[in-house]
Amino acid sequence: MIQKFISNKLLVFSLLCLTIGQAQEKRKFKIHTVAFYNVENLFDTINDPNKYDEASPIMKLKTNLEGVYKKKVQNMAKVISQIGSEGSKNSPAIIGLSEVENRSVVEDLANDPALLSKDYGIIHFDSPDERGIDVALMYQKTLFLPLSSSTHELKLMDDSKDKRDYTRDQLLVSGYLEGDLIHVIVNHWPSRSGGEAKSRSKRMAAATLNKRLIDSLQSNDPYAKIFTMGDLNDNPDNDSVKKVLEAEGDKSLVGFKGIYNPMEAIYKKGIGTNAYKGVWFLFDQILVSKPLLDDDYSSFRFYKAGIFNAPYLINKKGKYKGYPYRSFTYSGFIGGYSDHLPVYVHVIKEVE
Repeated sequence: MIQKFISNKLLVFSLLCLTIGQAQEKRKFKIHTVAFYNVENLFDTINDPNKYDEASPIMKLKTNLEGVYKKKVQNMAKVISQIGSEGSKNSPAIIGLSEVENRSVVEDLANDPALLSKDYGIIHFDSPDERGIDVALMYQKTLFLPLSSSTHELKLMDDSKDKRDYTRDQLLVSGYLEGDLIHVIVNHWPSRSGGEAKSRSKRMAAATLNKRLIDSLQSNDPYAKIFTMGDLNDNPDNDSVKKVLEAEGDKSLVGFKGIYNPMEAIYKKGIGTNAYKGVWFLFDQILVSKPLLDDDYSSFRFYKAGIFNAPYLINKKGKYKGYPYRSFTYSGFIGGYSDHLPVYVHVIKEVE
């Protein structure tokens, strides 16, 4: 199956139309990118005795571990520097990450020459995941001021083994995006290991935790601007998203305290962020709360969602032609990027 990608040119055209149209009314808008990227096993080369990092692809290599790690970081930084930039003319103001081993690898990412000038801050907590992978948030310090951050544990039991199933925490960060209070939840829900049906209850539990966090924020402020993002390991039409989060794919159906999922319309076009056995999935998603849909642009509002699919992120040949050009296969490091494509939303605010 050949992926039907969103054209970056189409997104540029939409933004230019908005600019031209608003220019006729002498209105100007500031635009920022809020993004998410599963960076596929961003592990360092140090054996951490407190983690099962021996199973990471880079630790399985026999030679040139440092060289591979350096190239992996460079590749990830290159991608991040370009996500959403055709509209915002900047790298993401805020980006959630998954599959990072620790804070150190995120620091190396932020300090890469491709990102260093952006002066990214980092929010990260170690989670108990059995693979040793965490989620994290990077933010441009000149654009976003964090107020609070917290990590929320997802407690699961492995029914087949009658013991704890350790997975990723959910990260909640609140702060000001150029003066606007927003809340960002970064997720990496349990995988489909063992099959979608068998593992479904774990993602339903993850969605329930996520909904609890959203409800708590809205209880304190019914008009809270919330972004919940991540690799959900479910599509926009799965029960975890539709029934638990109660996310709507149609803006007109989003009620008070409701959640809008702009990725649903993209998914219905047959577009995805990762592929397996010829089938495309849209596991990587960014959902937003109702206040981000208002048409009062005196503060930041949702404008558009997209998948960053630069040509270099796609395999050009071989068995996986047309798939995301990943970093690792069973044969080792192949020089690519990730088995997932990044996703993003643009938010806009009227300026004088």
